[in-house]
Amino acid sequence: MSTMEPSHTHSPHIAVIPSAGMGHLTPFLRLASLLLSRNCSVTLLTAKSTVSNAESRHISFFLATHPRVKHLEFDLIPPLQSSNSSAQDPFSIQYNAISRSAHLLHPLLSSSSPPLSAIFSDLLVAKTVACISADLLIPYYLVITSSARFLSFMLYLPAFVSNPDKFSSNAVEVEIPGSSPLPISSIPLPFLNPNHLLAETILANLGVVPEAKGIMVNTFDWFEAETIAALNNGIVLSNLPSVLPIGPLQAYEFDKDQSQCLPWLDDQPEKSVVYVSFGSRTAMSNDQIRELGYGLDKSGCRFLWVVKTSKVDKEEKESLEELLGESFLERIKNRGMVVKEWVNQDKILAHPAIGGFISHCGWNSVTEAAERGIPILAWPLHGDQGVNAELLQKAGLGIWEKTWGMGNERLVKQEKIGKKIVELMDDAELRSRASKVGREARKATELGGSSDKAIMGIIENLT
Repeated sequence: MSTMEPSHTHSPHIAVIPSAGMGHLTPFLRLASLLLSRNCSVTLLTAKSTVSNAESRHISFFLATHPRVKHLEFDLIPPLQSSNSSAQDPFSIQYNAISRSAHLLHPLLSSSSPPLSAIFSDLLVAKTVACISADLLIPYYLVITSSARFLSFMLYLPAFVSNPDKFSSNAVEVEIPGSSPLPISSIPLPFLNPNHLLAETILANLGVVPEAKGIMVNTFDWFEAETIAALNNGIVLSNLPSVLPIGPLQAYEFDKDQSQCLPWLDDQPEKSVVYVSFGSRTAMSNDQIRELGYGLDKSGCRFLWVVKTSKVDKEEKESLEELLGESFLERIKNRGMVVKEWVNQDKILAHPAIGGFISHCGWNSVTEAAERGIPILAWPLHGDQGVNAELLQKAGLGIWEKTWGMGNERLVKQEKIGKKIVELMDDAELRSRASKVGREARKATELGGSSDKAIMGIIENLT
């Protein structure tokens, strides 16, 4: 037996270590819930302080509804003082702080009872977890919270950084072995600057990826077949462990949902409502929010719109009346609902009244829409969202108007927005293609499906 194989034969005990932000936390909590349903024991390790209220609230919800989960917290080393402009992003600071504090996990993991069978960790803590894993003689698996396509890009990042002539904002595209070229415009700006805190953190953790027992990705084989094959056939990098698509990871039940959205949706006709949300950490300018509101109004469609004005939810201050005006809210009240609160997005997308989704294309949002077969109007704003938008369009899940740019690059006017919304909601062929994506996504997670087999294979290896 390999020294990296646990010797016990009872159900596996798995430590789950996410990074910062809802984009990373949500899939880890869903994975933990899935492991529990397969008779594993789970210990969740999180940093003592979170950037957003949403993170602390979700951890509390999760623990209340999953009493079998053991929860351990670790302190964070204070953030590095930096004059770098990236220090303005609280999430990049938190990623880096968690990465630098990960050595504090050693005593928590070594004293686990029963002994651990494996560690499932975020890429952003991989370097330290690999050392702990080797010291404790237990395997570790990486969990990638983005697409396989974006994983390929990250794995190839050291090669890009070493060739700055070809990897800069002046280039048109970059080549990744085994897949189509990636437009520079879709690459997150922090990655084009190797001194950016986020790029530094990822580059520091990439070296230990080959030491992982496997790489789990929240995607499914049908959705990214070409990229997954390239990763597993050694075309992207020759020394990678198996890349295992285990998604779309299913949402777990909350103990309560007090939002007024679901009762409102109950009163709307089937597939008549466009759902609008730009995620947990994406803020549009006030001017763009108003143009989007007028565009929704002009489209004549029913809509449910979650408004967000700041990157960190603790800093949300403006009321809807201040932002959009009382006359707008009065005018749309019979066919639109606008909220400025956390909503249970998975339940909303599962509602029969939803016919389309205007999304920033955060990966959790893409996989949730894929599972439900809901067509997306892609409006990527930052991070991996441009890569995700390209992916979903290629798979037939939605449409992407590239001329709108990324982030607050340019102000998109209400007329253009209104026309695209009508196209999203009225295109029968698009709806049919999106339904096919939904069928394939659900097939992957059913008993015996490709994603189900992947996760069961991992558990059996640890038993």
